[in-house]
Amino acid sequence: MDLDQKITEMNVWHLSLPVLSRRDHGIGTVEGACEIIVLSLTSESGNVGWGEASPWSVFTGSPEASLAALQRYIRPLVVGRRVGDRSAIMTDAQKAVAHASEAKAALDTALLDLTGRILAAPVWALLGGRCRSSIPLSVSIADPDFKKDRLLLDRLVEDGVGIVKVKAGFKDHAFDIMRLEALRRDYPSLKVRVDFNQGLAIDEAFKRVVDVAKFQPDFIEQPVRQDQFALMARLREAIDVPLLADESVFGPEDMRRAISEGICDGVSIKIMKAGSLTRAQDVARMAAVAGLQAYGGDMFESGLAHLAGTHMIAATPEITLGCEFYQARYFLKEDILETPFAVKDGHVLVPNRPGLGIQPDRDRLDHYAVTKVAA
Repeated sequence: MDLDQKITEMNVWHLSLPVLSRRDHGIGTVEGACEIIVLSLTSESGNVGWGEASPWSVFTGSPEASLAALQRYIRPLVVGRRVGDRSAIMTDAQKAVAHASEAKAALDTALLDLTGRILAAPVWALLGGRCRSSIPLSVSIADPDFKKDRLLLDRLVEDGVGIVKVKAGFKDHAFDIMRLEALRRDYPSLKVRVDFNQGLAIDEAFKRVVDVAKFQPDFIEQPVRQDQFALMARLREAIDVPLLADESVFGPEDMRRAISEGICDGVSIKIMKAGSLTRAQDVARMAAVAGLQAYGGDMFESGLAHLAGTHMIAATPEITLGCEFYQARYFLKEDILETPFAVKDGHVLVPNRPGLGIQPDRDRLDHYAVTKVAA
């Protein structure tokens, strides 16, 4: 029977997950809770595959939009189809609803997880094979109260985390410089990256980016709005550290333009932007062919989405700058996985078990559910 069996059931949860702290980014703030959508697909044999949509309304879309995309437009394309029809199902989903990249990423993840569980193979094996068993972890510093972030920094050093990313551009320039000075002075063991999340206005971008570049971070990410390609290209020429694109590059289509217009030295790869794990791999490979670097970014995710990203990076040698899958351990009050998302000595560990390797705790899904839509 294997992959010829049909998908018999599709369940969708809209969750509100409490968080430990406020996080400010250039384009918005998250405080109190983050919202995600969890998807499960059940096959005739009773195997279950899981996926997560992790939207942010100011960036990729809203949880309500992801829920509607899955329930109204994608469900009819999935239930009753063969498990082995993943490619055709994803093609149909692309045509059925525009955008909704997070919902499509959840669908692709659930199909891969289900396939892996049936075949007793990890998702990374379905994506081309594992090229690494662990991934360096970067944790973002984004609390407007830097005293609170200092407590996090102390914990990170104790845990062996070696990379931090400073979220900049949500307060004044002096605040960003103060934090960078403190990091270089008080935490010399940490590699530092800087991310503006589109937070800079056109008239201030050059001065602030050039000043930050003097600290020689690993890279500076997305200083200006996503559609300001020409300005990104000029900023790239003005500094001697790599400039990375995030919001400017969702999928392969944007990557093609970014390469053509020379806007960046590298790119943040996120399955929630790309719309599937394979499209995320395509972005990374396009970047590598053009001589650009790539790392594994995240949204406001649970460990379920982290697992999807981990398997994708494990099978994608072109992603060389590590990952940002820290939310489950350092941001959520409680993750939804049955066992903890694995991080050791500052590295994310790649699972070897079938599918994603860990599944959600159903009691936690029901506990944090705002809405559940059953088959």
